[in-house]
Amino acid sequence: MLPRKLNFQPQPIDDPDDPRVADFFRLNDPDLRRAVERPGGGAGGAGEGFFVAEGALVIRQLLGSRYPVRAVLVTDQGLAALEGELPAVDAPVYRVSQSLMTTVTGFHFHRGALASAERLPHPDLATVVDGADLVLMAEGVTDNENLGALFRNAAAFGVSGVVLDATSADPLYRRSVRVSMGQVLRLPFARVADSVEAIVRLQALGFEVLALTPGATADDVRTVACRPRQVLLVGAEGPGLSDAALAAADRRLRIAMSGCVDSLNVATAAAVALHHLARPR
Repeated sequence: MLPRKLNFQPQPIDDPDDPRVADFFRLNDPDLRRAVERPGGGAGGAGEGFFVAEGALVIRQLLGSRYPVRAVLVTDQGLAALEGELPAVDAPVYRVSQSLMTTVTGFHFHRGALASAERLPHPDLATVVDGADLVLMAEGVTDNENLGALFRNAAAFGVSGVVLDATSADPLYRRSVRVSMGQVLRLPFARVADSVEAIVRLQALGFEVLALTPGATADDVRTVACRPRQVLLVGAEGPGLSDAALAAADRRLRIAMSGCVDSLNVATAAAVALHHLARPR
């Protein structure tokens, strides 16, 4: 455990335009957040950018992760929830009223605590899958909440790393981090420019790539034997996986279900398949 700061006292803030809390301005404005959080977009204009974590549970995950904390913003509620952790944080902690928190963030934020942290360079694909038995790969998953749920499910079922194509959402966007319950901060992920090229690379590394699809000609997921070096490949709801990705995969899998339902939410479907593929513990 990190040493506690002597005489720890959060710094009071009473001006919503105080530049010290600029990381948390207008969290409800997606366009602004993408602009300021991207590499070079925040204060100082350098580095890999930053992201925001919300709520005590997620911030605890952040504090145990590799991401350096930039600042913490708390109300009395958040200060009480994190009183055991905040004295050890090597970053400024700012205390605001609930009304000022609402003004700064742009909505009634009720979880009491926010933290900003530095983004770090993505590891490459080979690093993320090194030594892994089960990997999750997503193509075209553009919904932040679905992506966050995928990371949470991946962590629950023993996935060692996640591979994302260039069109998938940002896993460090606030909603993704929140829905993942902070698992995006612990589970390594790689970005790839082209999903088919990534599939070929994974196969060359000895992985069996299993494409999840509702297609009637796919094999029932329950017929697949759990073995080392498997990749579960999932696509967005609606369009699903691209034809090229389906063609490149080693095998196509489906989840058998009642005839009145043709598909599941991508995170739900991934959870079902990952539960089957997870190695016994």
